[in-house]
Amino acid sequence: MYAEMQQKNMPTDSPILVRIFKEESELEIWKQDSSGKFAHLKTYPICRWSGELGPKVKQGDRQAPEGFYTITPAQMNPNSNYYLSFNLGFPNAYDRANNRDGAFLMVHGDCSSAGCYAMTDEQIGEIFALGRDSFFGGQKAFQVQAYPFRMTPLNMARHRNNPAMPFWRMIKQGYDIFEVTHEEPKVDVCDRHYVFNAVSPSGAPLTLNPHGACPAYRLPEEIASAVKAKETEDERKIAEYTQRGTGTVPVHMGTDGGMHAVFLARLKQKASWESYSRPAKVIGAQPGDMGNNVNPPHVPGSTELAAAPALPADAESTESPWQKLTASVSNAFGSRPAQAAPAPQPQLAAAPAPKRVAHNSSSTKVAQKPAGKSDGHAQQVAEGPNGQPADATPAAAPAASGGFDNRWSAGADQNAH
Repeated sequence: MYAEMQQKNMPTDSPILVRIFKEESELEIWKQDSSGKFAHLKTYPICRWSGELGPKVKQGDRQAPEGFYTITPAQMNPNSNYYLSFNLGFPNAYDRANNRDGAFLMVHGDCSSAGCYAMTDEQIGEIFALGRDSFFGGQKAFQVQAYPFRMTPLNMARHRNNPAMPFWRMIKQGYDIFEVTHEEPKVDVCDRHYVFNAVSPSGAPLTLNPHGACPAYRLPEEIASAVKAKETEDERKIAEYTQRGTGTVPVHMGTDGGMHAVFLARLKQKASWESYSRPAKVIGAQPGDMGNNVNPPHVPGSTELAAAPALPADAESTESPWQKLTASVSNAFGSRPAQAAPAPQPQLAAAPAPKRVAHNSSSTKVAQKPAGKSDGHAQQVAEGPNGQPADATPAAAPAASGGFDNRWSAGADQNAH
């Protein structure tokens, strides 16, 4: 990881930005390089997310949030029952303005979800360390952009019949700004809508009220033309795909969320003929051990595992390396050799004292799962009684050794989810 940062001229403690894509089941880390722009650092396959494509609306709907969220140090939890976690901060100003409710929606480890984005422990260890280092470098908060899918013209055409499309068109404005500028979009809310990089036409300070009417505003001149050009070209392509009769995606998948194909293949392999004792071969970074608490998506009315979504093969799909792996090789595990192990690199600095060692992955580890949680439990992160999630049980405070919580504000100690 450090070697790649050096190759991309990214200081270790520079700011980060996270993008999540449900349909592709991928989480991207972008990091600021020496030019001050964000550049792609790494893509992680998501082990589990629940619900359907579309935003979270109410407590108990099992929907993982979509939209723009701000993560502060106080939202980072090194004592999570799910290894490590950070709270997305749902509901945000937009959600509250639209009377959406729910609480304790996380990105966490343990590969088990009921409204959260669940990674493997190895993955969340790396992500957590990257966030922590950015805070140590002076970043006040990092932005999470959660999307239903990569917002390409083809994907917008494929999902054109979904009732969430007006919401998706709105958040695509922020997506486009980031795609064009590689800078974090400034997010505000007025008239119960997201607005991005809004400035007053006169240059005077702009006051936006989430519940009130939007005042006159515009994009900054330095980015307005480029963003408009992208939007115009995307609309042209969306119309072209629609006229061509591009197939649409069912509004309801009926599988309660998704799991990246690399994990589905591993589970199917285990169920059919092989246990975890013989690790699957993958190309690139190992995604980590799923643990014993995984709750994979199933075909409705059946115990059969759901298939990964059929993503478009068109060039517009911007296929990721993980998708290429599973789509181009009939047996994703074993038919191609694993990538040679990289030269040893310095490890990311550890968070609180280790609490569990149970993985064979070479991924960087930051902390270990609390001893109070059995590896074999079947509990899920969920909005439980009175809105309290399974992941909300306060854990013991970390050892006072000049570490994680001592270097941050005391607010971090209050986030016990």
